Amino acid sequence: MKTISTCSAFALALLLLPAAASLRSQQPAAVTKLRTNSIEGLEVHTAKLDATEALETTAETVNYRGRRAIRLINKAGHTPAGTPANGETIAILKGSDFKNGTIEAELLAVPRPGAQSGVRGFVGIAFRVAPHGAQYECLSLRITNGRADEQLRRNHTTQYSSFPDFPWHRLREENPGLYESYADIDEAAWTKIRITVAGTQAKLYVNGAAQPALLVNDLKLGDTRGQIALWVGTDTEAYFSDVTVK
Repeated sequence: MKTISTCSAFALALLLLPAAASLRSQQPAAVTKLRTNSIEGLEVHTAKLDATEALETTAETVNYRGRRAIRLINKAGHTPAGTPANGETIAILKGSDFKNGTIEAELLAVPRPGAQSGVRGFVGIAFRVAPHGAQYECLSLRITNGRADEQLRRNHTTQYSSFPDFPWHRLREENPGLYESYADIDEAAWTKIRITVAGTQAKLYVNGAAQPALLVNDLKLGDTRGQIALWVGTDTEAYFSDVTVK
């Protein structure tokens, strides 16, 4: 039987180190999946920008369009005509901790009964959320814009915003077209999204597309970390299923 000298064994070990490192790098990433049969793991907050505004949020689990889901209904009341909607709701995933990685979810939203005519079904995911929702980054969809008969509405289907200093209307006013874009969305079907975050860059992919529908290279909170949250805009009935964080 052949033996290996000490020098030969050391040389072999050096050769195997890169392979071992490669195998470690190929191990599956840690995956957290949100249970959709309970709301006990959620911490719900609604931003109140007007001290006189009446806000109400309903959170529950339901069976909706063929799957188990979490339903959040934002009842932010009516804002004066011509002013930006406010009163967005987040439901923080308790115990979540996110800096860089991938968030996937399937979403569906409609304007709630009695909503104003300008409500588009606002739904998305917030990330790097500070305690109690004091600040966060958000990528969202205006569901009913995806196949609207007006091109301008279609151009506003996806949206980046950063709470509290960079709401969508400020970003649109200061940088028209930079933080929102078009994506094909069927308002009658579940929409699958994937968000990737690295440093100060975030990408939003819609319905399995190879290229992002929206690319943000300057996240306003910088290279921070925080929790993950479900996000619902004004006067919207939103549904969340298969939320996964990697």
